[in-house]
Amino acid sequence: MNTTALRVAIVAMGCGLAASHALAQNLALLAVGTLDQSRAGAWADRSGLSYTLENGAPANLLGGFGSALTYASGNTFLALPDRGPNAVPFNPNVDDTVSYVNRFHTVEMKLKPSTSSTGLPYTLVPDMKKTTLLWSLTPLVYGTGDGLGIGSGVPPINNFFQHYFTGRSDGFDPAASSGDPHEARFDTEGIRISNDREKVYISDEYGPYVYEFDRETGMRLRSFALPSSFDVPNQYPVGATEISGNTVGRTANKGMEGLAITPDGRTLVGIMQNALIQDANQGGAAANLLRIVTIDLHSGRVTHQYAYLLTTGSGVSEILALNNHELLVDERDGKGRASQNNAKVKQLFKIDLNGAVDVSQMDGAHAALHAVPKTLFVDLVSSLNAGGISSALIPSKIEGITFGADIKQNGKTVHTLWVANDNDFLSTTTDSKGNTIDNPNQFFVFGFTDADLGGSAFVPQFRGERDDD
Repeated sequence: MNTTALRVAIVAMGCGLAASHALAQNLALLAVGTLDQSRAGAWADRSGLSYTLENGAPANLLGGFGSALTYASGNTFLALPDRGPNAVPFNPNVDDTVSYVNRFHTVEMKLKPSTSSTGLPYTLVPDMKKTTLLWSLTPLVYGTGDGLGIGSGVPPINNFFQHYFTGRSDGFDPAASSGDPHEARFDTEGIRISNDREKVYISDEYGPYVYEFDRETGMRLRSFALPSSFDVPNQYPVGATEISGNTVGRTANKGMEGLAITPDGRTLVGIMQNALIQDANQGGAAANLLRIVTIDLHSGRVTHQYAYLLTTGSGVSEILALNNHELLVDERDGKGRASQNNAKVKQLFKIDLNGAVDVSQMDGAHAALHAVPKTLFVDLVSSLNAGGISSALIPSKIEGITFGADIKQNGKTVHTLWVANDNDFLSTTTDSKGNTIDNPNQFFVFGFTDADLGGSAFVPQFRGERDDD
């Protein structure tokens, strides 16, 4: 083994031991809420779309909106679905994707003290207020469907001014790299809001892209240029083909899964779900290296790139700013409800970018030597178990995390952590015994205090407090 490889192995072992031997802290589960309907009906969102998609699903199908979650002040949250209903087989030539128009939902969360002497201390009733569709003023490249056994991917609601983004996988220009902002395909995975609450930032897995949208209208305002090393030069509508057809760039369906915004509103922080192809091909610790980028919102430029090493999960689903330099990272596996397995790894790790080494010019092996330190903040599986939820019913895709307003309990301030799941647009699933069970999108609310932060300071993006004594 050469010197570099040995050093990488030692660093990886050290990071793994530090994370695995950390105390698995539990947080108190305060409430659980479910959202499976709106004023438009059961499993219908408020987009107003009345047509059907290529696979027969309604265009206003409600689901998947725990893919990302962000607090927007008061009782208001924004919830983001991913690329649409493709969990049911449809057409393998496009990975079963359809021209589902990308969108986010505005949801009011009514968190109230429970009147029952048993169960959780709070009740949560989510109410969907609005669905906002995402579009570009300039034309986008859609799939024609030629040779794929499927029709055009142009949404029927397109008009001269509005060109809607969709989740269909063939919406790209084969002559361009995957970072081309003119492409229609958009697999939305991370969402945050500006401090003035007028703009929304969304990251995706196809590009990967990070776009800025007008919150009110859904119009794209800006596209941020990410490092070209994140792009794949050869694009295909089938993810497995895209992986085998490239030696560099993001792994298909494992792009920029997580997005944070610092409380001062100046910086976006994005994290990849898995290693870039060129990093993974180096093996060793580089195969578990996830790259983090920071984007200055004033200039729109990427300012830094940092290294994060996976230790327990199969990938990262989200990143959330605790303050202007410390963040929580959501590592998870794919086990839990809808996978017919008991949930195992759903953990939030704390990292600090202060003093972190910029790895922009480093290959995976060298970047892994400079991974940001991480400590286990909370084990969500054990926390949910302690709150009365069995591992078999914990969602497999815990993907959305955000902070909410503080609450007052017995005269003390308690911070709230909100967690959401992506149900893949499937209202039911089967358990390990083959029984049909509900598969809702849920919101889990946890409470924590400053003492739970291990010396870190919690700086909320929006200050607010509910008086729930």
